[in-house]
Amino acid sequence: MQAETTKSDYEIVGSPLIHKTFLIGTLFLFWYILSGRTEMKFLIYGALTAVVTTMVTYPLLLVPNQSRTKCYFIFGVSPVKALSYFFWLMYQLIMANIDVLLATTDQELAIDPKVLKFRFTADNPVASVILANSITLTPGTVTMDVTNDGIYTIHALTPGAADGIISGDFPAHVAHLCGEENDFLLIDDGSDSGLKEAKA
Repeated sequence: MQAETTKSDYEIVGSPLIHKTFLIGTLFLFWYILSGRTEMKFLIYGALTAVVTTMVTYPLLLVPNQSRTKCYFIFGVSPVKALSYFFWLMYQLIMANIDVLLATTDQELAIDPKVLKFRFTADNPVASVILANSITLTPGTVTMDVTNDGIYTIHALTPGAADGIISGDFPAHVAHLCGEENDFLLIDDGSDSGLKEAKA
């Protein structure tokens, strides 16, 4: 009987030492902010707690790809890229809020619900999670379904929301954030003409 593959058998993307150092530093900083104690014995307690917590939780923060050949650290993105993506997403949230507000307060109720589909495949499962949740977080769009082969089904409330999906901006920014290739492909633009395939 073939033995079940464990996370220790996978190739970890990135340096585990860097991952653990990042976790220890982050946990210690969090502890220090909460405690505010500067006495040496408390600093030692805080450091030891951060080290032990990191050793225990690190395996839980590794997620395998679909082929079960690699493991990705869920926080394994560049802090600069993460900050850039955060501000870009905040801008999208503001613009989407304005779009939905104008559409729903218009005298003619300028909404045009559509269901769109696109394909975006990523080896890193964290990229898929970030993309699906970013779209849902943005007012006017909801991720209805994501298949194992990277087919995303999105509900868009307004024409502006649909245009944001059709443009492929979300997959492009997530791909850049996670170091993935952007293979965005629009499958269905939600129009009456049916399927529309276009490479972004």
